[in-house]
Amino acid sequence: MPDLKTQRTYALVGHGGSGKTSVAEMLLFNAGVVNRLGKVEEGNTVLDYEPEEIKRRGSIQPGFASFKWKKNDHFLIDTPGDSNFAGDLSYSLTAADGVVMVIDAVDGVKPLTRKVWAQVQEMGLPSMIVINKMDRDRADFDMAFNGISESLGARPVLLYYPIGSKENFKGVVDMMSGKALLFGADGEVSEGEVPGDIADEVETLRETMIENIAESDEELMEKYFEDGELAPEDITKGLQAGVASGELVPVIVSAALNCQGGQMILDTVQNLLPSPLDHKPWVGEDGGEEASSPDEPLACFVFKTQADPFAGQLTVVRVLAGQLSPDSQLVNTTNGEKERVGQLLLTNGKEQTPVKTPMGPGAIVTLAKLKNTRTGDTLVEKGEFKLAKPTLAPQLITFALAPEVKGEEDKVYAAVAKLLDEDITLTLGRDEESADILLSGMGQNHIEISVEKAKRRYKTAIVLKTPKVPYRETFKTGAREVQGRHKKQSGGRGQFGDCWIHVAPRASGEGYEFVDQIVGGSIPRQFIPAVDKGVQETAARGVLAGYPVIDFQVTLYDGSYHNVDSSEMAFKVAGSLAFKKACEKAKMALLEPIMLVTVAVPDSFMGDVIGDLSSRRGKVLGSDSQAGITEVKAHVPMAEMLKYAPDLNSMTGGQGTFFMEFSGYEECPPQEAEKVIAAHKKDDAE
Repeated sequence: MPDLKTQRTYALVGHGGSGKTSVAEMLLFNAGVVNRLGKVEEGNTVLDYEPEEIKRRGSIQPGFASFKWKKNDHFLIDTPGDSNFAGDLSYSLTAADGVVMVIDAVDGVKPLTRKVWAQVQEMGLPSMIVINKMDRDRADFDMAFNGISESLGARPVLLYYPIGSKENFKGVVDMMSGKALLFGADGEVSEGEVPGDIADEVETLRETMIENIAESDEELMEKYFEDGELAPEDITKGLQAGVASGELVPVIVSAALNCQGGQMILDTVQNLLPSPLDHKPWVGEDGGEEASSPDEPLACFVFKTQADPFAGQLTVVRVLAGQLSPDSQLVNTTNGEKERVGQLLLTNGKEQTPVKTPMGPGAIVTLAKLKNTRTGDTLVEKGEFKLAKPTLAPQLITFALAPEVKGEEDKVYAAVAKLLDEDITLTLGRDEESADILLSGMGQNHIEISVEKAKRRYKTAIVLKTPKVPYRETFKTGAREVQGRHKKQSGGRGQFGDCWIHVAPRASGEGYEFVDQIVGGSIPRQFIPAVDKGVQETAARGVLAGYPVIDFQVTLYDGSYHNVDSSEMAFKVAGSLAFKKACEKAKMALLEPIMLVTVAVPDSFMGDVIGDLSSRRGKVLGSDSQAGITEVKAHVPMAEMLKYAPDLNSMTGGQGTFFMEFSGYEECPPQEAEKVIAAHKKDDAE
């Protein structure tokens, strides 16, 4: 088993486009896993290998790598940064002992960076930050570095200061040793002189770095005040303690596409991020704990499931405790099923390498051909430990799916259902009203790419369409003394049912009520429920635009019957006829679902966002600004929000995020109601 004290398991996180996959590629090159640096733009990186990832030039699922750095084992998880594909980030973070956050030197800290950072902080993971793309045209180190404290509220400790930027980025100053490290071809490093024009700045920043480290520990603080300086071993010890407690965040710079800075990142990971043995005890669903130790009973957490065209379903696990060996017999404590583990596989992108030695805590291991295990499950050798599942981000958007060829609905449903095993942020269902197949996910891109994947893998022709908005109908006024009479005679026994009803509106949310006021047996008791059923079935089909009628009261007060011809069916039809007449007599209204929408954007976009929400018939409830980000809350009709994600994206250059939840129903404005009713009539006619 590898030496766990020197083993590192970490996740690369950050906003989309910050260069996480390029950083991962650089690390793999430095570690000797690849002998040529792949590029996202050329579609030849190790970790982005799905056709959809190559096409869109970005990660849509976590990528995994395992390698050695200076004889120490490293397990790396490269997480997607696009909010469409980061809904299960909490699962990847659960599998990690530490985090390397990548920030773009051109854009600095973005709203999504803050969102990811908040998640990392919530999970209490020791972290370091890489300011990447120092070689780009508009790279601004000061802006990116200052954003770490101003926008993220972190206490940064700069370990490597950039020498030059943009096309002149040529090296770094190691703030610990005070030496300049210059980049050669393929990221090779040689020592040099610190340029005179930055010497004073470096000295000032070094003092700030030592102060920050000293402030994180009382004993060091006293020593620093007494002596005016700290010994190198004190600085290292203080930094390690500060990172472990989350007080301090080491910062490094890089230009991943030129392979500049990879060795510094790997050394910092090795020196400052924790080992699996430092992980706090794992907490089970029942509150029980399991220590992160090889001497405990074996427990593994399934944090990702992947589909492989050759190996079938692959289950990616983090070993929480104990030692996982090939040919282990395990129990899934989530469902009680037994699983036999065959080979243990270590993964680099789509390449899997069998490993014969037992793997201890912190190892990211892929298992093939498990039959009854899904993402979020816990596997143990003995005992009943079940890790508490991380929370997932809420789904934001729903689309309807249809087959290109009518009658192949079940084929479409089955193809998309297979994706649900590997992507737990998707949900699939059917709309009972419209019979649509509904797919919900994190955004329009998420849905479109998932459908693309289903089409490619399972050779199914799928059409994506905007789903029906779940409108409702209701009464604005009541209708009194309405008769429903059903009489039919066609030789032999006939049908006869006769009822009189009043209909009255009820307050929003009060639902349907049926009041029986029959006295004197004008309708026999056994037929009264049939009238109720006739009303309810007709109300469910709607009268204005085919949507259910809600929040009303029906009072059955009179009627008549025939000894021979009356039946439950006859009174059900009579109830239906009475209800339809009452709807014609009363004033009806169409109701639309209203969503509570929360949008977070940089302050500069606030005016545009509020104006846009108003143009969508939204009512802005208020806004709140913090650290350069404005959060706007509004009530907006669902019909206006179906394609909001791409619109917000283009409005804010990808810097806006939003989520929404159902708030209630309100009356639809006449002009909007007319459109919905006209569309319903047209569909009926067709």
